[in-house]
Amino acid sequence: MEIVQTQFDADGFTLKGTLNLPDTDMNSPVVIGSHGLEGSQDSAKQKVLSQLLPENGIAFFRFDHRGCGKSQGRFIEDTSLDKRTRDLTAAVAHVMAMKKTSSRFALFGSSMGGATCINAWQILEAKGFPPMGGVLFAAPVISHTIKNIPTQANENHPTLPLSFFTENLLFNLLDRARGLHHLLIFHGDADDIVPVSNAHDLYDAIQPPKEKIIHSGGSHQMSEPKHQADFETRSLAWYQDIFNV
Repeated sequence: MEIVQTQFDADGFTLKGTLNLPDTDMNSPVVIGSHGLEGSQDSAKQKVLSQLLPENGIAFFRFDHRGCGKSQGRFIEDTSLDKRTRDLTAAVAHVMAMKKTSSRFALFGSSMGGATCINAWQILEAKGFPPMGGVLFAAPVISHTIKNIPTQANENHPTLPLSFFTENLLFNLLDRARGLHHLLIFHGDADDIVPVSNAHDLYDAIQPPKEKIIHSGGSHQMSEPKHQADFETRSLAWYQDIFNV
């Protein structure tokens, strides 16, 4: 496996990314991932996919959104759905310009990253980069359903004021979702942050082919090993089907 460390610009911010390439094919399709609100390119699911997909002939690109990980920016000041959407569209354009993969790509998004993928889809199409499909985990599509808003300080950020959410993270993505297709949706029915109703609403809105996997007792973190194994198996099969590899 070839691993390429790279960087690109989004609105004047330098964002850091990693492209994992299969050994066998220099023109492989690629999946481009968007991490969760407080995550980074080193989030667990992205690290898993960065190994699993290239081992099976599919490249994977992961990056730190502005204000996260090793990328430039300040988390509170520089985080919003629209800004993350611009990060993702810049990431796709960068990967295509690298010419280390084919132009065939799909998306992966976890939690806030899932919302970012939904929001970016039509924009990418308009820019000439149509996604072939994707896998979304615990994606919020209606922000007012989100529970247990993380306003307390942690290792990733200082205390978040409520205004951070009301000014930057209010959205309803159902209309934007109606043109999406070839999506595999994962959600846990015990998710205490993004209610499972979001998965049902998203599934009803998007176009076929589509599939919805609800993990019984599944948490927002996908902490159960059996759920993690199911995610890996089904995600790989979904991407292989999308790309016909």
